[in-house]
Amino acid sequence: MQLIPAIDLRRGRVVRLAQGDDDRRKTYDHDPADLLARFADAGVSRVHVVDLDAAFGEEPQRALVESLVAATDLNVELGGGLRDASAVAWALGAGCERLVLGSVVARDFPAFEALVARHPGRLVPAVEVAGGELKVAGWRESAALTLEDLCLRLQGLPCPAALVTDVERDGTLQGPNLDLARHVAEVSGIPSIVSGGVHSLGDLEAAAGIPGIGAVIVGKALYEERFTLADALEAAEGPRRTTP
Repeated sequence: MQLIPAIDLRRGRVVRLAQGDDDRRKTYDHDPADLLARFADAGVSRVHVVDLDAAFGEEPQRALVESLVAATDLNVELGGGLRDASAVAWALGAGCERLVLGSVVARDFPAFEALVARHPGRLVPAVEVAGGELKVAGWRESAALTLEDLCLRLQGLPCPAALVTDVERDGTLQGPNLDLARHVAEVSGIPSIVSGGVHSLGDLEAAAGIPGIGAVIVGKALYEERFTLADALEAAEGPRRTTP
């Protein structure tokens, strides 16, 4: 299983939100470019970058994203505000390896299908759930599509993964919703990326033991130093086995 560190950007700063609430934002004294360098030095291969400004419908932080992608050899998975073909074209042209799309997936699935057909293996659908409902627009609105319907529609699409977020656990350090991630993988046939709530190495080891979970995103637990990045990478390999 892959460990993917997260960098959430709000007005140029590295932040973490609690349950997607911008009023509960915590800003960290980290330079995003320095974080990318530290992640690369630790052996990380992919990083999850979110443009929260764009997610909230504000001016996208495109110049910052472009500079970060240009400054690193890491594979950048970008999310936040990528709601149409022009935004997708810009992000891929900027050098992002994969893109996470949320609102368009739940609101206009045919448009998402067309984008996936144009960019196979590059687009990751976001399955963001709170109280059993799909969420869109920076998690502020409910989608008309149900979770089950979305998973069924994803079957057979050439998507490398599905980003599965339990919004109610995101940024809370209360543990990830592994059952939700497992369910999405089973129904959609697409590997899940777990997002939201990771707080211990045991969470990572548990996720690594579940078929269908291909990666876990870790943000606040790293910034709050609940564990080291080196230990997290080791835990993502799965539970340690003792010799009888």
